[in-house]
Amino acid sequence: MKMRSFLSITLLLFVFLMAAAGAKTSKAPIKPIGLIPNYYKVTRTCPQAEQLVRQVTREKVRNDLTLGAKLLRVHYHDCFVKGCDASILLNSVGTNQSEKDARPNLSLGGFEVIDEIKSRIEKVCTQKVSCADILALAARDAVSFPFKKPLWDVLTGRKDGRVSLISNVTGNLPSAFSDFATLQTIFSKKGLDINDLVALSGAHTIGVSHCGAFSRRLFNFTGKGDADPSLEPVYAEFLRKQCPNPANLTTVVGMDPNSTLTFDTHYFTALKKRQGLFQSDAALLTNATSATIVHRFQSPDVFFKQFAKSMVKMGGIEVLLGDAGEIRKDCRFIN
Repeated sequence: MKMRSFLSITLLLFVFLMAAAGAKTSKAPIKPIGLIPNYYKVTRTCPQAEQLVRQVTREKVRNDLTLGAKLLRVHYHDCFVKGCDASILLNSVGTNQSEKDARPNLSLGGFEVIDEIKSRIEKVCTQKVSCADILALAARDAVSFPFKKPLWDVLTGRKDGRVSLISNVTGNLPSAFSDFATLQTIFSKKGLDINDLVALSGAHTIGVSHCGAFSRRLFNFTGKGDADPSLEPVYAEFLRKQCPNPANLTTVVGMDPNSTLTFDTHYFTALKKRQGLFQSDAALLTNATSATIVHRFQSPDVFFKQFAKSMVKMGGIEVLLGDAGEIRKDCRFIN
């Protein structure tokens, strides 16, 4: 009897200690895994995710070379407002106006490509791959398409945000009219330094702009019917012919006068010639350190290396992990 009582007490004590240990463990939240390479393959949640993104993106870019600039711009505008959480992809619902409706975002394009990628992935991996990761990967793959190799690494594991408000855009996105101090302040708030500022500005080597984003530089820079003296005169005259005053709202001009569709260093060469399209481009020459970096980035090796680093940093801005976000079924609407 004594032996049986001893065993019973010992067993009860063991069960109590195990229960206490379990309770203690359950109180400590499991730390979500951060952004890592090949998240969906490592976690086995959707091993073919990145391959599917690349496949659809290449199909689309092959028929429309402007998609590289479009998707890269959407990725930028997403990350600079509430972080890289795909909030830029959400549609307005009812009286709630989303980021898409903000003036700087009205000219964004390429959303249908993200929709197509999401649709393909959902067929094989239901609600496993975030729209935020799809956007980051598609932007990289679209720009990289002509090179037949990825130009930068994309870490994955982001979750999608549940909030998108038009009011969040103001003050977070760099403007075409920004001076250097404003640019540096906005980038610094996102954890990006002056090298990142100049490197990411180099994305203006691809894509186009509507005349309204720079027409003031051509016709009424100081309110006296004058042109911006920092703009090279021959280039300014070329732009005036493309965008007469008042400008046609549908007219677009290449942001890089040398290569609108080719991702290269011509943007920095143009800057040195005072042929930056926007005031924010010309502003890079008004700071001594920034101007030195512009000069260095005329070298493709130097620019591409820094751009790759800066894209990884930008892709990590205020990302949502674990239960902080969700994985949308449809990139345009929260679940």
